[in-house]
Amino acid sequence: MSPPNSAPPGNAETEYLKVPTETKPEEQQPLNDLVPEDDAEVVVPPDGGWGWVVVFASFMCNMIVDGIIFSFGAFIEPIKDEFHVTKAYVALVGSLMSGFYLIAGPFASAVANRYGFRLVAIMGSVLGAAAFALANFAPNVEYLCVMFGVIGGIGFGFIYVPSIITVGFYFEKWRALATGIGVCGSGIGTFMFAPITAYLIENLGWRTAILCQGTIVFACGSFGFLYRPLKPTKVQEIKDNDGETELKMDPSKLPPITKMKMELALEAMKSNESCNTSQASINRMLGVNNNANYPRVSDVYHTISIPQQRALDGSCYEKRLSVPFISEADRMQNSGAKECLLQNKSTNPIIVPKGSRRGSAVDPEVNRPMYRDDIFFNASLTRLPQYTSRTSIAYNLSVTRLPTKNDIEEEKKSSCKMCPEAVKRTLATMLDYSLLCSPTFLLLALGGFFTMMGFYVPFMFLVSRAENANLAKEYTRFLISAIGISNTIGRVLCGVLSSFPGVNALFVTNAALTIGGIATIFSGFSMTPEYQFFYTAVFGLAISTFASLRSIVVVDLLGLEKLTNAFGLLLLFQGVAAIFGAPIAGAFTEATGSYDAGFYLSGSLILASAVMCYPLNYINRREMQKKKEKLENKSVPV
Repeated sequence: MSPPNSAPPGNAETEYLKVPTETKPEEQQPLNDLVPEDDAEVVVPPDGGWGWVVVFASFMCNMIVDGIIFSFGAFIEPIKDEFHVTKAYVALVGSLMSGFYLIAGPFASAVANRYGFRLVAIMGSVLGAAAFALANFAPNVEYLCVMFGVIGGIGFGFIYVPSIITVGFYFEKWRALATGIGVCGSGIGTFMFAPITAYLIENLGWRTAILCQGTIVFACGSFGFLYRPLKPTKVQEIKDNDGETELKMDPSKLPPITKMKMELALEAMKSNESCNTSQASINRMLGVNNNANYPRVSDVYHTISIPQQRALDGSCYEKRLSVPFISEADRMQNSGAKECLLQNKSTNPIIVPKGSRRGSAVDPEVNRPMYRDDIFFNASLTRLPQYTSRTSIAYNLSVTRLPTKNDIEEEKKSSCKMCPEAVKRTLATMLDYSLLCSPTFLLLALGGFFTMMGFYVPFMFLVSRAENANLAKEYTRFLISAIGISNTIGRVLCGVLSSFPGVNALFVTNAALTIGGIATIFSGFSMTPEYQFFYTAVFGLAISTFASLRSIVVVDLLGLEKLTNAFGLLLLFQGVAAIFGAPIAGAFTEATGSYDAGFYLSGSLILASAVMCYPLNYINRREMQKKKEKLENKSVPV
């Protein structure tokens, strides 16, 4: 005979909340009857262990990809001399690589969501290496544009996306540090590859240099193999016959930090006191996400508010816990179950999917990284109100979207489709153009567009300008490397700054871009080695701020729930800008006969991108105020 609160047998697609009722000791049901065999599973970042191996792999991939992209300027002169074309035309080759490296981001993310980080990174390394090998036989610049620029750039995009996403999937408390170490590979790669590329070209020729780079790109496959999938952890909270709460976890061996997070969650459960059970309060606490197309776990695991706790600093906050949804069918059999949960402080919810794992509505085997709202957030999670007001387990549930029925069926059948559900959903989320209706996002995207138009110009023409001014080669060879060093330092400093919640990330970014734009405009004021290295230091710090604080700016302005959507569209904007920026600057250089014209253009674009974003906070407040007034007007009865 089933327990009073159990679900009717045979309905394996519904999740139920089992709440022990107040019964006499002799009437208590056996523990095995209370808890089904399969327990709920949630991905809890281990904050260590194999995660540090993943950080190393991310560092190496970033080092190789960005190192090769930022050192392309060394190829401009030899390719121009061999094919007798303009510098602007050769610059298009490197710009296409930079652009498609970003444009491929949403598509690489979608594929990674279905097939995993490991496979996507290996695919990218094979594709990139093949493109570099075939580029060795280039008969003209057009061939290089397609093979080296477009195909090579797409391969780099498939390497880049897993390298920035997978680290955040492994870390929670140490996410800022881990992602900071990973992305520092970009600066180190710029420092190392600039002189190495110049040496290879001088001694082996540009074709052999590209072949050598292709070999290095192929090595990214071995680093991608280290992106081991992170398996969910079973979590079961039960109340035994003595009234004691017990936590059961599988796998049995978990990192200490993970155990601590789960124990904190259970302590918050046990601190539950009577709540106001009016219908209005229940509706507020158990509100369902209105995103019908892409539901979060909170649509099934509803949020229960627990009375305010006292923080270490004396302030009050609410711990939030997620408990399973009570279906309409089960509601009739479990009359008063929800009220019991809210009123009875001795009741502890059990998070258990009903029925077999393969038949449940939320299949724990379907683990989609792109269904997390914070997957592109690379700063400290303490900046997120969703994180600071919840326990760790509840936070992970609240930022994770549910797989659809089709998604689960495709996973079960292991079917091979041209465009699986997990791919379509990710693309629909990242390329949702409705965000363009937001003035805040539109201005942010235009600012990023102008920034990226000027971003790659110094990397392309800084060395050529210095050589044209008869600077010694022992100096010119390390100008790009100096940008890499300052870029690395800047990323570390930005990581430290971002850990303070009071820091205005938008203002810091705008100030850095303003300084970087002005420095680029006046970079030709003196061609002495000291002045040129000073400029590279300033420029490297400026671009590191733009890259490091971008996700924080998006979350501050648009909210965490819009981060994935905004990130996808921003990659498209920035990718298109990267394609046209350096060639236009090269055309200015050819037309005027001076490299300074290209740097004037680059600096002006970077400066303009900062100036137009200074009023973003004001525009965002106005936009939010209008939305609030619109909602209030709708709620007023006619």
